[in-house]
Amino acid sequence: MQEFELNAEPRTDVGKGASRRLRRAGKLPAIVYGGDAAPAPIVLGQNELARRLEHESFYSHVLTLRLGDATESVVLKDIHRHPFKRQVMHVDLQRVSATRKLHMHVPLHFINEADCVGRKAGGTIAHLMTELEVSCLPQDLPEFIAVDLADVQLGQNVHMSEVVLPSGVELAHPVTPETDRPVVGVHRAHGGEEVPVETGPTPTVE
Repeated sequence: MQEFELNAEPRTDVGKGASRRLRRAGKLPAIVYGGDAAPAPIVLGQNELARRLEHESFYSHVLTLRLGDATESVVLKDIHRHPFKRQVMHVDLQRVSATRKLHMHVPLHFINEADCVGRKAGGTIAHLMTELEVSCLPQDLPEFIAVDLADVQLGQNVHMSEVVLPSGVELAHPVTPETDRPVVGVHRAHGGEEVPVETGPTPTVE
């Protein structure tokens, strides 16, 4: 697995004006919270973070945050972006403990698409989800979850409950027949119109 380290400085000047000054100076306001310590405003380097964000695994990885001579383990919990510019405005980091489970969104990688039985029979593969929210200890956090499509038949959906999760990893929320959404499906196009794959109920936001 890849290792990621972020260098940070303490931040004492807070507020919108201070944040604008930091961004003009090539720095980024952030906060680290969680664990047994109080939330701490920090400063990250814009260029360093931008390089890290180019890696998909950075979003679902335990990171090393270096603050002076001290280090701690964190995960990326939220990125606040400018509403229409490609600019990161603020970052939230969460401290992690080796003994406490995390809830993280992990990307899905669909493998063996070329060998998919349903695709060879004339079907079209429809990716219906791009990630799953899982629960696990930090040492079990996967960079991605593989969904094998080799044996998926024409007209078949693979649901959340059918995804094979790595050892030590479980779905963050138990699924029921009503919430077991399809992750990927294979269907055939008829008369120029695709037959839609079942998408399941629309999830509610609590």
